Amino acid sequence: MIPNSYRKRQRVPHRHTSATRLSSTATVVNSFSDKTVSESSQKLHRTSSSVSTITTSPNAVTSSFNDPYTADVLLRLFVDRSPFDSDAPSDSSRQSDIQIYLHSAVIRRAKYFAAILSDCWQHRTNADAKSNNGAEGSRSNDNNNNLVQLNLAVVDDPNSISIHLTVLQLLYTSDFATVIESASTALEILPVALELLFEDCVKSCLRFLEAVPWSEEEEKRVLSLIPFLREEESKELLVRLSPGKEDSCEEMLHGLILAAIHNHPNMAFVKAFVAKLLRDFSSRESARRVLERAFETSLKVVKESLEEYTSPDFRGDHNETEAIQRLNLHTAMTNGRHLLWLVERMIELRVADSAVVEWSEQASFTADLQRAFRDDAWRNIVPGLPAVVLRCTCKLANAVAAGTILAARQFVDYIRVDGNSVGMVRMKLVKDWLPVLLVCKDNVSPMLPSHKPLHLELEETFLRIISTLPMSDAQLLLQQCLSFSTRNVEDCPHLITAFNTWFRRATRPPQLENLD
Repeated sequence: MIPNSYRKRQRVPHRHTSATRLSSTATVVNSFSDKTVSESSQKLHRTSSSVSTITTSPNAVTSSFNDPYTADVLLRLFVDRSPFDSDAPSDSSRQSDIQIYLHSAVIRRAKYFAAILSDCWQHRTNADAKSNNGAEGSRSNDNNNNLVQLNLAVVDDPNSISIHLTVLQLLYTSDFATVIESASTALEILPVALELLFEDCVKSCLRFLEAVPWSEEEEKRVLSLIPFLREEESKELLVRLSPGKEDSCEEMLHGLILAAIHNHPNMAFVKAFVAKLLRDFSSRESARRVLERAFETSLKVVKESLEEYTSPDFRGDHNETEAIQRLNLHTAMTNGRHLLWLVERMIELRVADSAVVEWSEQASFTADLQRAFRDDAWRNIVPGLPAVVLRCTCKLANAVAAGTILAARQFVDYIRVDGNSVGMVRMKLVKDWLPVLLVCKDNVSPMLPSHKPLHLELEETFLRIISTLPMSDAQLLLQQCLSFSTRNVEDCPHLITAFNTWFRRATRPPQLENLD
């Protein structure tokens, strides 16, 4: 859940402050130079010259980071190791306990320090008193320095000290851009800024993260920090990470399909890319719904265009009517190609079940196709239209004959709910589209002999489907397949095999009584 806007800032739970006095054995950095800080912060690529000084007031002396001569706060920054890790070997190459000279007027920019310092001044007469928030500030009785002494523990991580030093230095500047120059840097600094309630730094980190790309690992880190941000702070990050609605993936896929088949000039390359996206998409059901939606849209356009072509309105000017007729044919051809691509994708993903049912219920459409192909007008306008339509039919029919469609028991139940058995779908598929094939053979082959392999493939596929139908249905359909025969009888073995199969079954003794 996104925290509400009235929620107080949560602290990032990976470090804490110490409530003990500065230990006499701690490493005191009397002159912690900019060079040392830069070395500790080298992984953050900071520019020390831009974050070194700040003027607290017009009449005040300029305050420099880690300046022992003007500082009034001494902060001990140390690695908080668990007692269970006391025997573990430590990395001697990195600092784990340092002291830094700071200025109370500067570090009050961080609300965390402001709260601690306020408590310190309130209890300045009792340097050993413990504050309610678990950290201690005390006035030193040292003659050299009269400093408020604070302890801040950090997690035992190789970068913890350097990151904290960088954030402490950022308290001395308003120019965060020289330090926050990459997403990884912003993500290193942001948890510490949240811990110290350094609001200016938090805002700068978030502004940078909102504006730049992230790697996958950086995105995971952003997600882990969202719970610690206020609602208004996390809003811009969340809109990049979370969809606005549940079906956004399907809307995206549908938009890509429409762009691929309608709008993009490099259609072949884009179609190949979208096909890969569909193959790789995790939800097969979402891909099914998107493809079915596009299929129904394209099929509707093709059907309406053919219907208008075969039933023209002759009341207008002859030239205008002819132009409309040409437009109708071109529209049918263009959307027919889209339909073929969609059918191929549905078969490839094995989600063409509904498409087969839809294709088998096109008695009106197939009648329009027959009327159109008997006319000669289409030949010089869209000579490839019959092949496109037959390829759609052939693709679906092959998938049915191969058992990749209508084979699952679940889909059998689905069809029966609609009142159609699987056998009925197969029967209607052949019954409605066989006449289209026959018209194309009679009217297209003389013009385009290259279509003969397609015709032969569809003939063989229809005969294979007929062999799966009840004997009575097969008898009716086989009689319509006589046009598959050729001048040389031996050149149509697929037709001979189909009739031999039917007669072999027909001459068998009835087997129904053996079922009792």
